[in-house]
Amino acid sequence: MTKIVYFDVEQDEYSYLKSENEGKYDYFLTDQSLNSMDNIPQEYKNAKIISCFTTSRVGKEVLENFTELKLIALRSVGFNHIDINYCNEHDITVVNSPNYGNKSVAEFAFGLMLDVCRKITLSYLDYKDLKTNAQKYTGRELGGKTVGIVGLGAIGAEFARLAHGFDMNILGFDIKENETLKEQYMVEYTDFDTLLEKADFISLHSPLTESNRHLFNETSFKKMKNSAILINTARGEIVETQALYNALINKEIAGAGLDVLESEETISDTDYLSDISRLNNSTLKETILNSRLQQLDNVIITPHIAYNTAEAIYRILETTMRNINAFEKGIIQNKVN
Repeated sequence: MTKIVYFDVEQDEYSYLKSENEGKYDYFLTDQSLNSMDNIPQEYKNAKIISCFTTSRVGKEVLENFTELKLIALRSVGFNHIDINYCNEHDITVVNSPNYGNKSVAEFAFGLMLDVCRKITLSYLDYKDLKTNAQKYTGRELGGKTVGIVGLGAIGAEFARLAHGFDMNILGFDIKENETLKEQYMVEYTDFDTLLEKADFISLHSPLTESNRHLFNETSFKKMKNSAILINTARGEIVETQALYNALINKEIAGAGLDVLESEETISDTDYLSDISRLNNSTLKETILNSRLQQLDNVIITPHIAYNTAEAIYRILETTMRNINAFEKGIIQNKVN
Protein backbone atom coordinates (compact mmCIF):
# COMPACT_ATOMS: atom_id res chain seq x y z
CA MET A 1 0.00 0.00 0.00
CA THR A 2 1.36 3.44 -0.99
CA LYS A 3 2.66 5.46 1.95
CA ILE A 4 1.65 9.13 2.11
CA VAL A 5 2.54 11.72 4.75
CA TYR A 6 0.43 14.89 5.00
CA PHE A 7 2.22 17.78 6.73
CA ASP A 8 0.77 21.15 7.91
CA VAL A 9 -2.65 19.57 8.49
CA GLU A 10 -5.12 21.93 10.16
CA GLN A 11 -7.75 20.64 12.56
CA ASP A 12 -10.63 21.10 10.12
CA GLU A 13 -8.79 19.11 7.42
CA TYR A 14 -8.37 15.88 9.37
CA SER A 15 -11.81 14.38 8.82
CA TYR A 16 -11.76 14.89 5.05
CA LEU A 17 -8.25 13.48 4.63
CA LYS A 18 -9.07 10.50 6.84
CA SER A 19 -12.17 9.67 4.81
CA GLU A 20 -10.33 9.96 1.50
CA ASN A 21 -7.28 7.90 2.56
CA GLU A 22 -8.69 5.23 4.87
CA GLY A 23 -8.33 1.77 3.32
CA LYS A 24 -6.64 3.14 0.18
CA TYR A 25 -3.28 4.37 1.44
CA ASP A 26 -0.87 3.86 4.32
CA TYR A 27 -1.16 7.46 5.48
CA PHE A 28 0.01 9.77 8.27
CA LEU A 29 -1.46 13.15 9.20
CA THR A 30 0.57 15.70 11.18
CA ASP A 31 0.10 19.35 11.97
CA GLN A 32 3.85 19.85 11.91
CA SER A 33 5.64 21.58 9.06
CA LEU A 34 8.64 19.90 7.51
CA ASN A 35 10.91 22.77 8.49
CA SER A 36 9.84 22.46 12.15
CA MET A 37 10.97 18.83 12.44
CA ASP A 38 14.59 18.50 13.56
CA ASN A 39 14.37 14.75 13.23
CA ILE A 40 11.91 13.42 10.69
CA PRO A 41 10.30 10.26 12.12
CA GLN A 42 11.75 7.08 10.69
CA GLU A 43 8.32 5.83 9.66
CA TYR A 44 7.93 8.83 7.32
CA LYS A 45 11.21 8.44 5.46
CA ASN A 46 10.13 5.76 2.99
CA ALA A 47 6.97 7.63 1.93
CA LYS A 48 6.29 7.58 -1.79
CA ILE A 49 4.18 10.74 -1.56
CA ILE A 50 4.27 13.76 0.74
CA SER A 51 1.78 16.62 0.82
CA CYS A 52 2.37 20.02 2.41
CA PHE A 53 1.33 23.67 2.52
CA THR A 54 3.46 26.78 2.06
CA THR A 55 4.39 26.75 5.75
CA SER A 56 6.80 23.90 5.00
CA ARG A 57 10.17 24.82 3.49
CA VAL A 58 11.20 21.77 1.53
CA GLY A 59 14.84 22.18 0.63
CA LYS A 60 17.55 19.71 -0.31
CA GLU A 61 18.40 18.88 3.30
CA VAL A 62 14.76 17.93 3.95
CA LEU A 63 14.24 16.01 0.73
CA GLU A 64 17.35 13.89 1.29
CA ASN A 65 15.50 12.22 4.19
CA PHE A 66 12.87 10.72 1.87
CA THR A 67 14.51 7.76 0.14
CA GLU A 68 11.48 6.54 -1.83
CA LEU A 69 9.83 9.87 -2.68
CA LYS A 70 8.13 10.13 -6.08
CA LEU A 71 5.48 12.84 -5.63
CA ILE A 72 5.06 16.10 -3.70
CA ALA A 73 1.36 17.04 -3.71
CA LEU A 74 1.16 20.70 -2.76
CA ARG A 75 -1.92 22.07 -1.07
CA SER A 76 -1.17 25.46 -2.59
CA VAL A 77 -0.69 27.18 -5.92
CA GLY A 78 2.76 28.56 -5.10
CA PHE A 79 5.78 26.26 -5.13
CA ASN A 80 8.70 28.59 -4.37
CA HIS A 81 9.08 26.82 -0.99
CA ILE A 82 10.12 23.61 -2.79
CA ASP A 83 13.62 22.86 -4.13
CA ILE A 84 12.48 22.22 -7.69
CA ASN A 85 16.02 21.64 -8.96
CA TYR A 86 16.54 18.80 -6.49
CA CYS A 87 13.18 17.31 -7.47
CA ASN A 88 14.06 17.41 -11.15
CA GLU A 89 17.44 15.80 -10.50
CA HIS A 90 15.87 12.97 -8.47
CA ASP A 91 12.77 12.27 -10.57
CA ILE A 92 10.34 13.66 -8.01
CA THR A 93 7.14 15.05 -9.51
CA VAL A 94 5.68 18.21 -7.95
CA VAL A 95 1.99 19.03 -8.46
CA ASN A 96 -0.01 21.95 -7.09
CA SER A 97 -3.63 22.92 -6.40
CA PRO A 98 -4.53 25.75 -8.77
CA ASN A 99 -7.64 27.93 -8.83
CA TYR A 100 -8.86 27.08 -5.34
CA GLY A 101 -8.80 30.63 -4.01
CA ASN A 102 -9.74 32.88 -6.91
CA LYS A 103 -12.74 34.39 -5.17
CA SER A 104 -11.29 34.13 -1.68
CA VAL A 105 -8.08 36.01 -2.47
CA ALA A 106 -9.72 38.60 -4.75
CA GLU A 107 -12.38 39.38 -2.15
CA PHE A 108 -9.77 39.67 0.58
CA ALA A 109 -7.60 41.99 -1.55
CA PHE A 110 -10.63 44.16 -2.17
CA GLY A 111 -11.33 44.16 1.56
CA LEU A 112 -7.78 45.35 2.26
CA MET A 113 -8.19 48.11 -0.30
CA LEU A 114 -11.41 49.29 1.34
CA ASP A 115 -9.90 49.01 4.81
CA VAL A 116 -6.83 51.13 4.06
CA CYS A 117 -8.75 53.61 1.90
CA ARG A 118 -11.56 54.14 4.43
CA LYS A 119 -9.35 53.67 7.52
CA ILE A 120 -11.69 51.07 8.96
CA THR A 121 -9.23 49.25 11.23
CA LEU A 122 -7.61 52.51 12.33
CA SER A 123 -10.93 54.01 13.40
CA TYR A 124 -12.04 50.75 15.03
CA LEU A 125 -8.90 50.51 17.18
CA ASP A 126 -9.21 54.14 18.23
CA TYR A 127 -12.90 53.78 19.03
CA LYS A 128 -12.18 50.65 21.04
CA ASP A 129 -9.90 52.83 23.17
CA LEU A 130 -12.72 55.41 23.46
CA LYS A 131 -10.97 57.83 21.11
CA THR A 132 -12.44 59.48 18.00
CA ASN A 133 -11.08 61.95 15.48
CA ALA A 134 -13.32 62.36 12.43
CA GLN A 135 -10.73 64.33 10.48
CA LYS A 136 -8.17 61.57 11.02
CA TYR A 137 -10.52 59.04 9.40
CA THR A 138 -11.34 60.94 6.20
CA GLY A 139 -11.12 58.48 3.35
CA ARG A 140 -11.81 58.32 -0.38
CA GLU A 141 -14.51 56.72 -2.50
CA LEU A 142 -13.53 53.94 -4.89
CA GLY A 143 -16.04 54.79 -7.62
CA GLY A 144 -14.42 56.68 -10.47
CA LYS A 145 -10.89 55.98 -9.23
CA THR A 146 -8.30 54.02 -11.21
CA VAL A 147 -7.03 50.66 -10.00
CA GLY A 148 -4.00 49.00 -11.55
CA ILE A 149 -3.93 45.20 -11.48
CA VAL A 150 -0.54 43.50 -11.84
CA GLY A 151 -1.24 39.96 -13.02
CA LEU A 152 -4.61 39.17 -14.59
CA GLY A 153 -4.81 35.43 -14.18
CA ALA A 154 -7.75 33.81 -12.40
CA ILE A 155 -7.40 35.87 -9.19
CA GLY A 156 -6.61 39.13 -10.97
CA ALA A 157 -9.58 38.60 -13.28
CA GLU A 158 -11.89 38.10 -10.29
CA PHE A 159 -10.49 41.27 -8.71
CA ALA A 160 -11.22 43.11 -11.98
CA ARG A 161 -14.83 41.91 -11.82
CA LEU A 162 -15.19 43.33 -8.32
CA ALA A 163 -13.54 46.62 -9.30
CA HIS A 164 -15.85 46.96 -12.29
CA GLY A 165 -18.81 46.49 -9.95
CA PHE A 166 -17.52 49.41 -7.88
CA ASP A 167 -17.43 51.60 -11.00
CA MET A 168 -13.64 51.82 -11.05
CA ASN A 169 -11.40 52.42 -14.06
CA ILE A 170 -9.15 49.40 -14.50
CA LEU A 171 -5.59 49.28 -15.84
CA GLY A 172 -3.98 45.88 -16.38
CA PHE A 173 -0.37 44.75 -16.66
CA ASP A 174 0.37 41.19 -17.76
CA ILE A 175 2.48 39.30 -20.27
CA LYS A 176 -0.62 38.59 -22.37
CA GLU A 177 -3.96 40.31 -22.79
CA ASN A 178 -7.35 38.75 -22.06
CA GLU A 179 -9.94 39.95 -24.56
CA THR A 180 -12.82 38.82 -22.33
CA LEU A 181 -11.64 41.10 -19.52
CA LYS A 182 -11.45 44.00 -21.96
CA GLU A 183 -15.01 43.42 -23.12
CA GLN A 184 -16.69 42.55 -19.81
CA TYR A 185 -14.87 44.79 -17.33
CA MET A 186 -13.34 47.46 -19.57
CA VAL A 187 -9.79 46.51 -18.58
CA GLU A 188 -7.24 48.69 -20.36
CA TYR A 189 -3.91 46.92 -20.71
CA THR A 190 -0.88 49.15 -20.44
CA ASP A 191 2.85 49.10 -19.71
CA PHE A 192 4.14 48.96 -16.15
CA ASP A 193 5.31 52.58 -15.92
CA THR A 194 1.96 53.92 -17.14
CA LEU A 195 0.14 51.79 -14.57
CA LEU A 196 2.39 53.16 -11.81
CA GLU A 197 1.83 56.76 -12.86
CA LYS A 198 -1.96 56.63 -13.36
CA ALA A 199 -3.26 54.23 -10.71
CA ASP A 200 -4.87 55.42 -7.48
CA PHE A 201 -4.69 51.84 -6.19
CA ILE A 202 -2.44 48.96 -7.27
CA SER A 203 -3.26 45.33 -6.46
CA LEU A 204 -0.73 42.53 -7.03
CA HIS A 205 -1.93 39.15 -8.30
CA SER A 206 1.04 37.63 -10.13
CA PRO A 207 3.06 34.56 -9.12
CA LEU A 208 6.62 35.16 -7.92
CA THR A 209 9.22 34.74 -10.67
CA GLU A 210 12.86 35.73 -10.99
CA SER A 211 11.84 38.53 -13.34
CA ASN A 212 9.35 40.17 -10.95
CA ARG A 213 11.26 39.80 -7.67
CA HIS A 214 11.39 43.34 -6.22
CA LEU A 215 9.33 44.62 -9.13
CA PHE A 216 8.18 47.27 -6.69
CA ASN A 217 11.37 48.99 -5.63
CA GLU A 218 12.63 52.51 -4.96
CA THR A 219 12.28 53.49 -8.62
CA SER A 220 8.74 52.07 -8.86
CA PHE A 221 7.47 53.89 -5.78
CA LYS A 222 8.83 57.22 -6.99
CA LYS A 223 6.69 56.88 -10.14
CA MET A 224 3.47 56.28 -8.17
CA LYS A 225 1.03 58.94 -7.05
CA ASN A 226 1.58 60.30 -3.55
CA SER A 227 -2.06 59.38 -2.89
CA ALA A 228 -1.70 55.79 -4.18
CA ILE A 229 -2.35 52.69 -2.08
CA LEU A 230 -0.57 49.36 -2.69
CA ILE A 231 -2.31 46.03 -2.04
CA ASN A 232 -0.32 42.78 -2.00
CA THR A 233 -1.95 39.38 -1.58
CA ALA A 234 0.46 37.68 -4.03
CA ARG A 235 4.01 37.13 -2.71
CA GLY A 236 6.00 39.34 -0.37
CA GLU A 237 9.14 39.15 -2.49
CA ILE A 238 7.50 41.08 -5.33
CA VAL A 239 7.86 44.18 -3.12
CA GLU A 240 11.23 45.31 -1.77
CA THR A 241 10.54 45.87 1.93
CA GLN A 242 13.07 48.65 2.49
CA ALA A 243 11.77 50.56 -0.52
CA LEU A 244 8.16 50.18 0.64
CA TYR A 245 8.97 51.38 4.14
CA ASN A 246 10.86 54.39 2.79
CA ALA A 247 8.03 55.23 0.38
CA LEU A 248 5.50 55.21 3.22
CA ILE A 249 7.65 57.19 5.64
CA ASN A 250 8.53 59.76 2.97
CA LYS A 251 4.87 59.98 1.87
CA GLU A 252 5.68 58.88 -1.68
CA ILE A 253 2.58 56.68 -1.43
CA ALA A 254 -0.41 56.97 0.92
CA GLY A 255 -0.73 53.48 2.33
CA ALA A 256 -0.51 49.72 1.92
CA GLY A 257 -2.59 46.61 2.61
CA LEU A 258 -0.38 43.53 2.89
CA ASP A 259 -1.30 39.88 3.39
CA VAL A 260 2.22 38.75 2.45
CA LEU A 261 5.68 39.96 3.45
CA GLU A 262 9.29 39.21 2.66
CA SER A 263 10.63 36.82 5.32
CA GLU A 264 7.11 36.46 6.76
CA GLU A 265 8.04 33.02 8.05
CA THR A 266 10.17 34.62 10.79
CA ILE A 267 6.92 35.82 12.37
CA SER A 268 4.86 32.64 11.96
CA ASP A 269 7.54 29.97 12.31
CA THR A 270 8.54 29.27 15.92
CA ASP A 271 11.85 27.77 14.71
CA TYR A 272 13.19 31.29 14.44
CA LEU A 273 12.37 32.00 18.07
CA SER A 274 14.21 28.91 19.28
CA ASP A 275 17.20 29.34 16.95
CA ILE A 276 17.98 32.96 16.06
CA SER A 277 21.04 31.84 14.09
CA ARG A 278 18.66 30.83 11.29
CA LEU A 279 18.34 34.55 10.47
CA ASN A 280 20.87 35.75 7.92
CA ASN A 281 21.55 39.48 7.52
CA SER A 282 18.95 39.95 4.79
CA THR A 283 16.23 38.07 6.67
CA LEU A 284 17.01 39.91 9.91
CA LYS A 285 16.75 43.28 8.16
CA GLU A 286 13.42 42.36 6.54
CA THR A 287 12.07 41.11 9.86
CA ILE A 288 12.92 44.39 11.59
CA LEU A 289 11.37 46.38 8.75
CA ASN A 290 8.22 44.23 8.90
CA SER A 291 7.84 45.07 12.58
CA ARG A 292 8.21 48.77 11.74
CA LEU A 293 5.60 48.50 9.01
CA GLN A 294 3.18 47.03 11.54
CA GLN A 295 3.43 50.23 13.60
CA LEU A 296 2.30 52.55 10.79
CA ASP A 297 -1.27 53.88 10.88
CA ASN A 298 -1.59 53.76 7.09
CA VAL A 299 -0.63 50.08 6.78
CA ILE A 300 -2.77 46.96 7.34
CA ILE A 301 -0.89 43.66 7.64
CA THR A 302 -2.59 40.27 7.89
CA PRO A 303 -0.90 36.85 8.35
CA HIS A 304 -1.15 35.37 4.83
CA ILE A 305 -4.82 34.42 5.17
CA ALA A 306 -6.36 35.76 1.95
CA TYR A 307 -6.97 32.20 0.71
CA ASN A 308 -8.46 31.06 4.01
CA THR A 309 -12.15 30.37 3.52
CA ALA A 310 -14.03 27.12 4.16
CA GLU A 311 -14.86 26.90 0.45
CA ALA A 312 -11.24 27.38 -0.66
CA ILE A 313 -9.88 24.83 1.81
CA TYR A 314 -12.39 22.25 0.57
CA ARG A 315 -11.31 22.90 -3.03
CA ILE A 316 -7.64 22.51 -2.02
CA LEU A 317 -8.29 19.14 -0.44
CA GLU A 318 -10.41 17.94 -3.36
CA THR A 319 -7.71 18.88 -5.87
CA THR A 320 -4.95 17.35 -3.75
CA MET A 321 -6.73 14.01 -3.58
CA ARG A 322 -7.51 14.09 -7.31
CA ASN A 323 -3.83 14.74 -8.00
CA ILE A 324 -2.73 11.86 -5.77
CA ASN A 325 -5.32 9.40 -7.06
CA ALA A 326 -4.43 10.24 -10.66
CA PHE A 327 -0.69 9.83 -9.98
CA GLU A 328 -1.32 6.36 -8.62
CA LYS A 329 -2.99 5.53 -11.94
CA GLY A 330 -0.01 6.85 -13.91
CA ILE A 331 -1.61 10.22 -14.72
CA ILE A 332 0.07 13.49 -13.75
CA GLN A 333 -2.20 16.49 -13.17
CA ASN A 334 -1.20 20.07 -12.35
CA LYS A 335 2.53 19.41 -12.72
CA VAL A 336 4.79 22.37 -11.96
CA ASN A 337 8.26 20.92 -12.68
